[in-house]
Amino acid sequence: MKSQPSDADAGDRPRLWAMGISRLRDLFFDISNEYGDRADLRVVPRGFEDAVKEIEAAGDARPDVIVAGGSNGAYLKPRVAVPVVLISPTGFDVMHALARARREAESVALVTHGETPDEVRRFAAAYGIDVGFASYRSVEDAELCVLDLRDRGVGAVVGPGLVTDLAARAGMKAVFLYSRDSVRAAFDTALDVARATRGEALRRQRLDNLLQHMRDGVVALDAQGKVEAINRSLAAVLGIDATEAVGRTLLELAPDIAGALPDADGEALGSVRGVSYVVHRGPLANNGAAAGTVLTFQESRAVERLDRTLRSTQRTRQFTARYRLDDLIGDSPSMQRARALVQRYAKSIATLLILGESGTGKEMVAQSLHQISARRDFAFVAINCGAFPEALLESELFGYEEGAFTGARKGGKAGLIEAAHRGTLFLDEIGEMPLPLQSRLLRVLQEREVVRLGSTEPTRVDIRVIAATHRALTDGIEAGTFRADLYYRLNILNVALPPLRERTVDLMPLAVELLLQVAKREPRLRARVKNAEAALRALAALAEPLSRYAWPGNVRELQNVIERIGVELADAEGAGPAVLTSDDLLAIAPEVFETRPAERDEALTLRERSRHVEADEIRAALASLNGDREAVCQALGISKTTLWRRLNGGNGRK
Repeated sequence: MKSQPSDADAGDRPRLWAMGISRLRDLFFDISNEYGDRADLRVVPRGFEDAVKEIEAAGDARPDVIVAGGSNGAYLKPRVAVPVVLISPTGFDVMHALARARREAESVALVTHGETPDEVRRFAAAYGIDVGFASYRSVEDAELCVLDLRDRGVGAVVGPGLVTDLAARAGMKAVFLYSRDSVRAAFDTALDVARATRGEALRRQRLDNLLQHMRDGVVALDAQGKVEAINRSLAAVLGIDATEAVGRTLLELAPDIAGALPDADGEALGSVRGVSYVVHRGPLANNGAAAGTVLTFQESRAVERLDRTLRSTQRTRQFTARYRLDDLIGDSPSMQRARALVQRYAKSIATLLILGESGTGKEMVAQSLHQISARRDFAFVAINCGAFPEALLESELFGYEEGAFTGARKGGKAGLIEAAHRGTLFLDEIGEMPLPLQSRLLRVLQEREVVRLGSTEPTRVDIRVIAATHRALTDGIEAGTFRADLYYRLNILNVALPPLRERTVDLMPLAVELLLQVAKREPRLRARVKNAEAALRALAALAEPLSRYAWPGNVRELQNVIERIGVELADAEGAGPAVLTSDDLLAIAPEVFETRPAERDEALTLRERSRHVEADEIRAALASLNGDREAVCQALGISKTTLWRRLNGGNGRK
């Protein structure tokens, strides 16, 4: 059923469908004739699933915009590819409906679809209207809501058509919420939306006509990356149907071209289905503002020799450094020296080797150095060399070309070395790297270029390498598991991190900071541990047993124990500040109190290992300074006597 048009040219007017049942349907019919000269307005007495079917069956005759109310409109919005305008009651509607309901019954409730708007609650409060509020999200929910209100003694209900029908059937007074003015406002909004939609369609048609006359492949994307227009040249290259591409994302249509697209406005070289192209990216302007992107694909035969400097702009979240120099907590001389070295070495581009036991914070040092270096605006790429099988580590580090091995991604993949271009590559547990990969890494360090698996074409890279290890690499050299030339290439600069047992003065400040970090994640603990003073009071009685423990897992182990302490503090009884005793610590971390007969022998072994590491540092410095001992002493800040003693005692030999 339609309103009667005032002219015969209905095809030029926006098509509006007013979809509603019961009382809203009747209101639509009453008003529809007012819009006969402005819109092809059709009142469709359908709701929910029946309404969806009616729209889908319309085909090309479907409406430009749909007007609906309450739950019906909310149901249609995500299910139809047509804009849906919801009818919103005005403040006068609410006031008038509530006033009518109060004349019908003493107890009144306002029922709305979804949460009751705050402005409605404020309106009722401002005018002193005694009214209950309820909401629903589905037909079944509305039925239960009305029955609940009836059982609670509510005599009159104000709401949309669905609710008022249910209330009437339940024997309650019912007042329809929507008015003629609110429906007219929805119709006017729908007309504006329809005109805008038709204007956008006309703009797209003009754009498409322009693109079809261009020789190069061109595609116009909206702000969400969906295709607005694509010419036949590019559609043929991508192997897609141009008529079916509009409205779908480009990467959904052709996921293989992701690596060929520039991340920002400008040009880049890329490969599309085996053919090389210069890809230009520019803004798609609308009324002077950028509303999307235009991509132009121009065929090129020189793409394989492209200098891939564009990779430096691709800084993703997974390749960022989180830790800063201030995160290296501790005022012990060894930590002060470590921080000083980090600040000094951040000014250099030389390769750095970080030495230290597991859990001492080697990656934290690497990240903090990157953060204060000239490369901080580029990627920080970290990989654990001991966490991958050899074949997987090789492909992750160096990347691969399409078809390099079974299961290789179509189009190939850049490795982590390439991803770190102009940034920092952190190789953790470098001592675990397999020998065959050590030779390939050595070439990267020497030539600053990488060759992907399955390729013969090297790619230039500008990276700074930071490596870390918890073992003496010279032992690996003697055992034949680590290349000496790679060791000397890595150990140009070095930082040795002390184990926690050798800097017990830092233990309590570390424990306090770790407890504060736990409190940030745990609201119950945050109420008890609000600042560093509160954290120190909570841990004060634990200082002695914590300081006596050797901490073989270093700061990482301390963090685990503090996590347990945080849970215990959060669960403590009472509302005031909580403190723990040694007995509490014994219950939650008994290993802290364990004494082992071999503890002294283990300590000696650790000291010997520390001396061995010091000797390694000195030998590396001698190698880099051509054996000049005076220069080595000056560089390391030690005397000649200390240098001689450490060299002769580093391996436990006199």
